[in-house]
Amino acid sequence: MMDYSKQGLTLARIRELDMVDYLASLGYEPEKPSRNGIDFYYLSPLRNEGDPSFHVNRKKNCWYDHGLGTGGNLVDFGIRYFRCTAEELPDKFGIDFSFQQAHERPFIVHREMDESSSTITIKGERPLWSYPLKNYLHERHIPVAVAELFCREVTYESNDHSFYAIGFKNDAGGYELRNKIFKQSSSPKDITTINNGAKTVQVFEGFFDFMTYKTLQPEVSEIASDFVILNGASLFERARPFMEGHEDIGLWLDRDTTGLSYTKYALSLNKGYRDESGLYAKHKDLNDWLMNKGLALKKQLKPKIS
Repeated sequence: MMDYSKQGLTLARIRELDMVDYLASLGYEPEKPSRNGIDFYYLSPLRNEGDPSFHVNRKKNCWYDHGLGTGGNLVDFGIRYFRCTAEELPDKFGIDFSFQQAHERPFIVHREMDESSSTITIKGERPLWSYPLKNYLHERHIPVAVAELFCREVTYESNDHSFYAIGFKNDAGGYELRNKIFKQSSSPKDITTINNGAKTVQVFEGFFDFMTYKTLQPEVSEIASDFVILNGASLFERARPFMEGHEDIGLWLDRDTTGLSYTKYALSLNKGYRDESGLYAKHKDLNDWLMNKGLALKKQLKPKIS
């Protein structure tokens, strides 16, 4: 056992801690013994329930709460469990606990919400063509012409069934997959960076918010700013080297508990970070604001681009 409380916990170190061991330290044990030593099911620590629907995959060191429809890594869990910010989280972990390092994992595979991504097999891609996907873009107020610049129509198989979706590629070659019904990711999971050599970078949690920004700012030169799409807030630390290589970092993160927590954490790290989410303060994210407010209000969006 290694005592991390004496070593100065960071978010990166917390993410590496074994989640099954940590839940045990909180008093939570699986409802049934794991048959394979990988999958563990609990009564959710985040809400009241009678049937265990909180799943931990020990190999990937990630969790998914089927009742809430969300999941992530241990940092994401801690923010929800302690109802604190990412900045405050290390203190919550460092009080009384000792933890064991995660079991023989050469790296952590992050998952935002979807557990079935490991079963996804990409079969092909082509330019956006199918009417249902274009109609879905219309419902999200994203012009097809904008989406075509950054997305492909991807066909894939999952659990012996074939599907197609809007695919947004990450830096490691995996895809964020979206259609009206499903929100999934293919392996490997990673951030997406667009490097134009600018001094400014705009940061988004998801690619629909990024495309919303591009919809609202068609006149902005491509070389005026770089972009990073986290493809899930839990990949914030992975994006930091790219983000902090810029003088000015605009944060367009979600206005939920996790997004606000990461925004507050970022502002404590570096004076170059700026919170741009005030524009959509009464909405979940930038795309939700666009869907509710429409393009008539686009003049309110005035990023500080150098």
